[in-house]
Amino acid sequence: MTSPTAEIERLFATYGSSNYDEGVTLEQHCLQTAALAAADGANDELVLAALLHDVGHFLQAEARGNENYLATDWDHDVVAADWLRPRFGDAVADAVGHHVSAKRWLCTAEPEYLKALSPASVASLAAQGGKFTEAEAAEWKVQPGTDDAVRLRRWDDDGKVEGVNVQPLSAYLPLLRSSEHGAR
Repeated sequence: MTSPTAEIERLFATYGSSNYDEGVTLEQHCLQTAALAAADGANDELVLAALLHDVGHFLQAEARGNENYLATDWDHDVVAADWLRPRFGDAVADAVGHHVSAKRWLCTAEPEYLKALSPASVASLAAQGGKFTEAEAAEWKVQPGTDDAVRLRRWDDDGKVEGVNVQPLSAYLPLLRSSEHGAR
């Protein structure tokens, strides 16, 4: 049985070089997001959620054999959360599973947020259902884990800067290994 960490390494090696947004690869985006979480003092589970929040894109590419898998979003947040939960636990999976909804919530709760989104994030917002209604926003915000998802969403939005130097995936391997569930 392959360990979850080995699976992550393989997925990043296979799909991480895909162009993501504003001149960064998907791997660079994930690493920047994790670096922002760590710099903000996030706990280990939230740093892992930041690192792995877009693993659903990798899984979709693998399952569908679609070279342009970033052009269509097949609920990458849900795919990722379902895959991560048995491997890294509820805290990681819940934050990842809510990070798209957090964008929709922020667009409703903070009108200025929508104006600050990157063009690619605005386009994906439409594909992801658009901003929440006031009622949807109120219902979403009382679910467990939404505060962490909002933090993750903000790092996600900021983790798209071309040319930023961050630690490589190998720097996160000890944290990944120590956080694995069910692989021992």
